[in-house]
Amino acid sequence: MKLMIASDIHGSAFYCKKMIEAYRKEKADKLLLLGDLLYHGPRNDLPKGYEPKGVIEMLNGIQEELLCVRGNCDSEVDQMVLEFPIMAEYCILYLDNRMIFATHGHKFKPSHKPMLKKGDILLNGHTHVPKYEKIEDYIYMNPGSVSIPKENSSHSYMILEDKAVWKDLGGNAYRTENL
Repeated sequence: MKLMIASDIHGSAFYCKKMIEAYRKEKADKLLLLGDLLYHGPRNDLPKGYEPKGVIEMLNGIQEELLCVRGNCDSEVDQMVLEFPIMAEYCILYLDNRMIFATHGHKFKPSHKPMLKKGDILLNGHTHVPKYEKIEDYIYMNPGSVSIPKENSSHSYMILEDKAVWKDLGGNAYRTENL
């Protein structure tokens, strides 16, 4: 299965549209969203094209293609307008014999890791910084942020198949890691 993984849209219709265009070009089987879909959060400036109602419409339009976990800025009110589940704290997927523990990252993170065994993957958003790191016996990965990248990173997403590839929203790969 080919997954596109993105996080931290924060209500930007401008970047949500670019993310969906990238998803279509990638021909991924599913789009896994790691939370913070509609609200920008009190610590962030408004992202370009801040229009949560537009994001709602776009995401509801592809609801059958989405997997999603709850971010720290997502609420029950958001769930009332989104037609796909967003309230799960985490999602467990399998890639061959590896478990992927996908979560937003404000609760489960490298400093407070979930149950992982050797070779498993912890997949977070939240920090808005793309990351690949081998920690102890597991791999930590972060796709960065679709709309509010930090630490001079690109507006980005990841493709996960037999390897992990980080790309900017134009589809340009800037990091590849074998799993």
